[in-house]
Amino acid sequence: MKIQDLTYVNAGYTDTPLEPMDRLAKALGRNGGLYIKRDDMTGLALGGNKARKLNYIVKYALDNGYTALMTFGGVQTNHGRLTVAAAVRYGLKPILVLKGARPDYMSGNLLLDRLMGADIYFVDTSAADSLPAEEQAAARQKFLDKVSAEIMEKYEAQGDKVLSIPVGGQTFIGSAGYVQAVPEIMRQMKEQNIKARHLVVGYGSTGTFAGLWAGARYYNAPFEVIGVPIEPDYRPVQETVDFINGLSAYFDMGFTCTAGDLHLEMGEGSHFYGGTGYNEPDSITRSYIGLLARTEGIFTDPCYTGKVFHGFVDMLDRGVISAEDGAIFMHTGGAPGLWSKEHLDDMQKTCWSGEEKGHVYRAP
Repeated sequence: MKIQDLTYVNAGYTDTPLEPMDRLAKALGRNGGLYIKRDDMTGLALGGNKARKLNYIVKYALDNGYTALMTFGGVQTNHGRLTVAAAVRYGLKPILVLKGARPDYMSGNLLLDRLMGADIYFVDTSAADSLPAEEQAAARQKFLDKVSAEIMEKYEAQGDKVLSIPVGGQTFIGSAGYVQAVPEIMRQMKEQNIKARHLVVGYGSTGTFAGLWAGARYYNAPFEVIGVPIEPDYRPVQETVDFINGLSAYFDMGFTCTAGDLHLEMGEGSHFYGGTGYNEPDSITRSYIGLLARTEGIFTDPCYTGKVFHGFVDMLDRGVISAEDGAIFMHTGGAPGLWSKEHLDDMQKTCWSGEEKGHVYRAP
């Protein structure tokens, strides 16, 4: 099947804005040339990039008689929130299998998941911490697979047909959403007379990065796609290469990819973009979240887009990308992560402590 012939539903909006970031450019001493693709404005459940993937995944589910969508992620998964919303919108049962202990306090995405009526299962794999380091990952995955199979059996015994969606919606069908985002971006660039040599996007579960990279190759885009890993322990490049090649073969796109074709930027030292760990608060990421908020009134999140934006600005400083050549920051959403308890607690220290910051007046 040609990717152009793939049908989809409208779980969320596409044709999201491509906007200049002139106030940011001025603050950084540049004269324009910086742009943002607003996939935080896809509309579905407060927006985010997964809506493009779910447009295709939900269509596949409906066409094949599935009655429930089950997906996976961390406790504060953005992909999970949007999958729940897409399921609700199309009359499917939403099931979340979250890796981690059940928090004592509900916040961030968990609140939204509950409001939408998701069935939520927490898979605590902390027992693997006592194993030798080289055995831990396999033990965690084995337990997660066992629990997931049990949950599937439970729903199927009730008469449901459950579509299991990988972390981040990383399937060939899902990534088609970002292959097809490329001609949209190219059209917007032409309409607005935008020149951009680079597009910077997060590198996590990699379905979005892979789709954009494949789309740029397939449609001969004028920009190179640069990935910013959002954690120190990021997905091996060869796995992404294999996925891209599988994507090309699945849709008969006619190209192959090698590890040397992919451009990732990690940063170094205090400018290591992935921070200290997945979804762990860190002051440097927080400072870049504040920079975009103060200059453009746009919010990024501490787990994904704040780190990618950190990379975007640091790459400008290092000359990896330039305003003269034009650069696009792909905003993939995630703002509800700002209101998860761990990040709210961390931000109290810098954003709320002390009466002077609150300009408090007291009557005598």
